[in-house]
Amino acid sequence: MTNNPQQLSQIVINGFKSIADCNLQLERINVLIGANGAGKSNLISFFKMIQQMLEKRLQIYVGKQGGPDALLHFGRKRTESISAGIYFGSNGYLFTLEPTEDNKIMFTDEAFWWEISGPKSLGSGHFESRVHKGTGTGIDPYVWEAIKQWRVYHFHDTGDTSPLKQINQLSDNLYLRPDGRNIAAYLYLLKDKHPKEYNLIVKTVRLVAPFFNDFLLHPSPLNEDMIELAWTNRGLEWDGGEADIPFKVHQLSDGTLRFICLATVLLQPSDKQPETILIDEPELGLHPYAIKILAGLIRSVSQRKQIIISTQSTELVNEFELKDIVVVDIENGKSLFTRKSEEKLKEWLEEYSIGDLWKKNLLGGRPSR
Repeated sequence: MTNNPQQLSQIVINGFKSIADCNLQLERINVLIGANGAGKSNLISFFKMIQQMLEKRLQIYVGKQGGPDALLHFGRKRTESISAGIYFGSNGYLFTLEPTEDNKIMFTDEAFWWEISGPKSLGSGHFESRVHKGTGTGIDPYVWEAIKQWRVYHFHDTGDTSPLKQINQLSDNLYLRPDGRNIAAYLYLLKDKHPKEYNLIVKTVRLVAPFFNDFLLHPSPLNEDMIELAWTNRGLEWDGGEADIPFKVHQLSDGTLRFICLATVLLQPSDKQPETILIDEPELGLHPYAIKILAGLIRSVSQRKQIIISTQSTELVNEFELKDIVVVDIENGKSLFTRKSEEKLKEWLEEYSIGDLWKKNLLGGRPSR
């Protein structure tokens, strides 16, 4: 199945963190596997940097990362610039970033690209992206519409002070935020405007949390502009009938809360989903059965959307085909991204799962000795 014009077909990165040079073809499903420190997270963080660029927060991002030397491959003494080409079939977005003496990072080149006419410059010497201004050509809408919707979902923080567990603005419902902080407001919107998708989310959560009945989504009685996540428990009875006793989000396990967010990302209305969905380690804290359900959701969504995930889970890897897997290794401090030939591993695959081959180091992506 070919990618549509707003889905990534190829990404070229040079000089970013451990990614000295990368030229990777993207498919509908892209599962990044590899050892800790191999570079999976660096590829995901590249997309996070793009997000910050689009929000005109590049300098803030660079500062929080520790300055340009923390982003350049082995620092500016070894690497002069970060350059990238992001392609959507016949269109693309290109940029080059170089450090300055005052520890900022500057665009020395930024352009949209079309295979017929080549690059159309957005200028140089600026410190924040000019993609919003565009080039005044017909390339603009193809590229801009594709990249502006990117969001890297990461639902790792489920501690007591996590934004996931805080009360939030009822009006914050345009899209599900990358860390899930507006999950209550977003589910409230889906229940009201998209009941079919909302009910499917509820039913899917019940598959992995049989105690779960439904979300209890009401504005706060103290402030009707605010809402927090609450839920009801199946099977509880009071005076002979099912009790509608609310439980707070803090009474959900971390794994259940993460799964709620994942199910919402993957089951929300298609027109609200990014064309390319990026999720960092979605298996974190999930029961093996929940991982199986998650993989089924990913395969289903991939019929119309593109998925890029990073994972350490052999259970999750086992749910996909070899063509879906991108193996990440590191050699001499450089991340290498490869897809393995099914023909070369044909005999092994007749006897072992992909996860087994990963464990046996026949795929790569294991800690080097």
